[in-house]
Amino acid sequence: MSDSETLLEGSLFEEPEDFRPPKPESHFTKYERKYCTPEAEKGIKEINLRLVGKSPLWGHLLWNAGVYTADYVEKHATEYIKGKKIVEFGAASALPSLLCSLNGAEKVVCTDYPDPDLLENIKYNVDHLEYPEAQKVIDVEGYIWGNDTSDVSAILGGTGKADFLIMSDLVFNHSEHHKLLKACKELIKPLQDGKARTGGKCLVVWSPHRPKPKMVENDFKFFSDAKEVFDFDVEMVEMVHWDHPMFPEDGPETEELRKRVYCYLLHPTW
Repeated sequence: MSDSETLLEGSLFEEPEDFRPPKPESHFTKYERKYCTPEAEKGIKEINLRLVGKSPLWGHLLWNAGVYTADYVEKHATEYIKGKKIVEFGAASALPSLLCSLNGAEKVVCTDYPDPDLLENIKYNVDHLEYPEAQKVIDVEGYIWGNDTSDVSAILGGTGKADFLIMSDLVFNHSEHHKLLKACKELIKPLQDGKARTGGKCLVVWSPHRPKPKMVENDFKFFSDAKEVFDFDVEMVEMVHWDHPMFPEDGPETEELRKRVYCYLLHPTW
């Protein structure tokens, strides 16, 4: 046998066990339910969420905007959630979707980028919610913003339209704004008898990720484009200051901006 044959027969192309760093382990965080009705509590006063160890898509953390969104869902469940069809984009831990199931949603399509780790983590949280009905109500689906929405519509059933569409902390993806808005327009329930604000609602909650003037300007461009390009009626609900900023390691000069959480609703005009 030649020397080259000996090399090829061995482990020339095998990576050493420590060649790649180990994948960060998933971790857990808790969400305390402060605004649910007695009917929606279902004996669950807090939700234990598993988060992926690390994600370039930011799915490994429960952001301020995510907690605000969860609180908003519980505060407005009677109006927007109970008996309704819901879609969540960029779900990460799926906390809003879990709360929608507890609050009596008819169907929830919980979506995120079709990354196996992210989707498996969402399914874990759905399966481990101490409310078996959630597994019947929530469908976990990989979805890339801007792509064909027919699979999501099929899961919703009926007209294939959502009564309520949730987007929590996605506005920082500036290159994806039009893709998100296109998907919203295709999936949201239209007006009833042409009357203003009688259709579905798109909830958009966000915090500035990059507190530089140009970056924040581009965050807000999501809403001007929603109105001018995609014909949404844009309603600013409120801006609140959270008790701690995003990215606490950043300097104090931008702390006030990083504490902000903005809430908007997009209403169809068609």
